[in-house]
Amino acid sequence: MPTGVDAYWLRLGTTMLMYGVLAMSWNFIGGMAGYPSFASAAFFGLGAYAGAVAQKYGLPMVVAWSLAGAVAALFAAALGFALLRLRGHYFAIASLVVAEVLREIVNSATNLTGGGMGLNIPVPQMASIADQARFFYYAMLGVAVLAFGAVLVTQRSRLGFGLRCIQQNESAADMLGVNTTLYKVNAFILSGVFVGVAGAVYASWVHYIEPPDVFDVLYSIKPIVMVLLGGAGTLFGPLIGAALFLSLEELVWRNYLSVHTGVLGLLIVLLVLFLPKGILAFRLRRT
Repeated sequence: MPTGVDAYWLRLGTTMLMYGVLAMSWNFIGGMAGYPSFASAAFFGLGAYAGAVAQKYGLPMVVAWSLAGAVAALFAAALGFALLRLRGHYFAIASLVVAEVLREIVNSATNLTGGGMGLNIPVPQMASIADQARFFYYAMLGVAVLAFGAVLVTQRSRLGFGLRCIQQNESAADMLGVNTTLYKVNAFILSGVFVGVAGAVYASWVHYIEPPDVFDVLYSIKPIVMVLLGGAGTLFGPLIGAALFLSLEELVWRNYLSVHTGVLGLLIVLLVLFLPKGILAFRLRRT
């Protein structure tokens, strides 16, 4: 049986890894391509429900997580071809409403998803609660490692080069023969697949989900803030931003519980204003 301190650090570590996955995933479309996507909450909620429903109908947990990633990737591909023809705030607004549409669909599909009553996920049969906590920590670590590997490969590939061209000047990239639509859709798929798997792991971790929880708009806002804090388009910036953001959350939650949302928001605004290119850019300026 873990002590209270051990349980706290395992929970914090799992949350940190989940935030890292969200931030690294958003970095594909937002940091590299420069498209302000607010679809992370849609991918997270879709993955959570896809994995939960799959387990409800008897699929093994890890297989259900893989299925959730595939569902999120297919949804991102279809959504990308539809929305990535838009630019700027038009794309941002369109991507923002996707989570709300999915939430209404989940609320309506009562027989499949439990609707507003939520959905219970089978508890994995393990020796102890401590083993469960460690299992989900390592499961989220595995997703984070896969996401980091995808970022590393993408940055060194033609896809990464194409996305940077799109960020600098999409019209010029298009004129030079870059298939901008295909590159953007690929980035959008990468921004969704790992978030979908993380949502499925989260659902199994907490054993119960409901639409307001997994389709929370904060899952779209937090990754953006994390990437901006760490450094958009960089390799380690999203991870640094995720760690900083979680540290701020914990600090504010402990000391300013009654007004923690407002205080945290103020701190984030100040950090983004004074470090617009992230912590890594600040470090580079000093060296």
